[in-house]
Amino acid sequence: MPVKQLTEFLDGAGVEYMCLSHPPAFTAQQLAHHVKIAGDRVVKTVIIELDGKMAMLVMPATWRVRWDRLSRVLDTDFVDLADEQEFQDRFPECEVGAMPPFGNLFGMTVYCAEVLTEQPELAFAAGTHTESIHMKTADFLQLVHPMVINQGFTRPGAQKPAWLTKGRQRPETTEEMTVSRLAGY
Repeated sequence: MPVKQLTEFLDGAGVEYMCLSHPPAFTAQQLAHHVKIAGDRVVKTVIIELDGKMAMLVMPATWRVRWDRLSRVLDTDFVDLADEQEFQDRFPECEVGAMPPFGNLFGMTVYCAEVLTEQPELAFAAGTHTESIHMKTADFLQLVHPMVINQGFTRPGAQKPAWLTKGRQRPETTEEMTVSRLAGY
């Protein structure tokens, strides 16, 4: 059964949504597979620690966080993945790892990847690993009021810089190259 707090919130707002049961999905990509929806339309909910406060980051299931870029776009010195033990009590009805992307219901600021706002519909864990909710993106945005950001993520298939590929060294800075040449390397 989906989290009661969430379904009551959605029903109270009068939005249309659909709840689906499916085999256990412990990742957003597994959820996409089970409900046969593209990973770009399935929300991955990530709890982060942002300068000592918990916040929620929502992004497509297939995308990854770029911590250095996320730190810059959020203009903070410290952003990190939150420890499950530190936040599980904030989601009392939810199974760990199946938190719905409604941080506003749980006292958290929500940061949303801009690319999700371009999808007509979204699917996400409904508080359990065996149920998901599917709803219009416009309704999600209206109910959650997330801070939409367009950096801090890496999309699938994005080419890595050459120096990150296996067997390559990070390019030297101009200063390092000058020192190397002067030293005869």
